[in-house]
Amino acid sequence: MINTKKIAILSFFFLLFTSNSIAQDKKAKALLDEVTSKIKSYTNIVIDFKYSLNNAKENINQDSKGNVLLQGNKYVLNFMGVIKIFDGKKTYTIVPEDEEVTISSINDNDEKAITPSKMLTFFNSGYKYTWDILQNVKGRKIQYIKLTPTSNKDQRKEILVGVDIQTKIIYNLIEMGKNGTKTTLIVNSFKTNQPLSKNQFTFVANKYPGYYINKLD
Repeated sequence: MINTKKIAILSFFFLLFTSNSIAQDKKAKALLDEVTSKIKSYTNIVIDFKYSLNNAKENINQDSKGNVLLQGNKYVLNFMGVIKIFDGKKTYTIVPEDEEVTISSINDNDEKAITPSKMLTFFNSGYKYTWDILQNVKGRKIQYIKLTPTSNKDQRKEILVGVDIQTKIIYNLIEMGKNGTKTTLIVNSFKTNQPLSKNQFTFVANKYPGYYINKLD
């Protein structure tokens, strides 16, 4: 009788924990769905960001700043002295230091990569969702959602997505690699529906006279 009671009690707490865990996971997914809906409501988005890469074992500590303009799946990214333009079909990587432009077609093979066009909505598939901690960052309430890749082949251990509870906009992304590498992206400025020129996402070759044009395909 005692053993039966113990089993019953343990079963009750297990079911209670499981039920609560499922509810929290649904809550996490619901918040990310709100973020996705908010992002898709804008005509375009302009982000200034800070990017950090750290690996204590390899003694790596790098900090960089950049900005990106997003409209649908098109983007213009300025990061670490390199300009990347994606017009929806081809990517133009411009390296002023080397006076070189590399042109390549879109790569659909690497679906797990967080590309500029997917940086605010990459989490919609391929992850398990867990409701994590709530932090107060300079007066802003940032709710973290932990993403765990469902594929064992993924080299990322987990990703924390920090969401501003009031605006439903991503504040930061913290990615932990299985090799101990930690990358952090913090959104410093977030602007929407900006006036753009017609050729905003068009590569204009005559802007880069003397540059070597490297066409990969």
